[in-house]
Amino acid sequence: MNLASIWSEWSFEPGLVAPLAASAAMYAWGRHKAPRSATAAQVAYYWTGWTFLALALISPIHELGESLFSAHMAQHEILMLLAAPFLVISRPVAVFLHSMPLAWRKATVSWSRSGIVEPAWKAITKPFNAWLIHAAALWVWHYPPLFDATLSNDWIHAAQHLSFLLSALLFWWALFYGRSHRAYGAGVLYIFTTGIHTGILGALLTLTPHVWYSAYIGKTTSWGLTPLEDQQIGGLIMWVPASLVYLAAGLTLIAAWIRTSSSPAEKVYAN
Repeated sequence: MNLASIWSEWSFEPGLVAPLAASAAMYAWGRHKAPRSATAAQVAYYWTGWTFLALALISPIHELGESLFSAHMAQHEILMLLAAPFLVISRPVAVFLHSMPLAWRKATVSWSRSGIVEPAWKAITKPFNAWLIHAAALWVWHYPPLFDATLSNDWIHAAQHLSFLLSALLFWWALFYGRSHRAYGAGVLYIFTTGIHTGILGALLTLTPHVWYSAYIGKTTSWGLTPLEDQQIGGLIMWVPASLVYLAAGLTLIAAWIRTSSSPAEKVYAN
């Protein structure tokens, strides 16, 4: 694989294409049946998130990640920092429900309110718990033997991507919607601490004098990079651009916190 041929390396594996196509079809159908189930902005957010998801999973970035750790890192950052937050702020659940037959919709809602599902959902969407789950997914999967295994086993690779995406969706949902406006202050803390610990991981990848992931040895030469240089670029991707995304998200939460922190009495006094 080289620069000239990489643009033709799209991945059309059924396990990737089928969920993407099904989610697109369900959203389009649900929106058609119930136009008021989402605002124009939410629709734009959903398709933006879906596009980033498709870019990460089926574009040449996916294939390039087999040869370059830096491309693999870029793929993960697109999943967690672009696709996930856009999908969360689109709030697509109502649209998806409207895409289902009425009986299925009622059964799904009933299941979500069951004595097992609802308490479990409330537990994992507490901001601290969601933060911990996402942090664990990030650090565990960067353990060198486990990361190397993703390049030789498709099931492990799929599990890595799925855990990154699901934990990121959970993280962003918990911060923005998990506990109403009272959670904004805590959300700012969790955003910035996530930026700190991911920045530390990125710095370690960038500054270490040793190659962590032996699976990439011998694969980076055709791209004019040593394995260590490739790893350093990947570390910088996690360290710098990702930190800027967390900073922007933190500032957004601060702004929302400020807007909702004033009580009616304070507003009357201010007038």
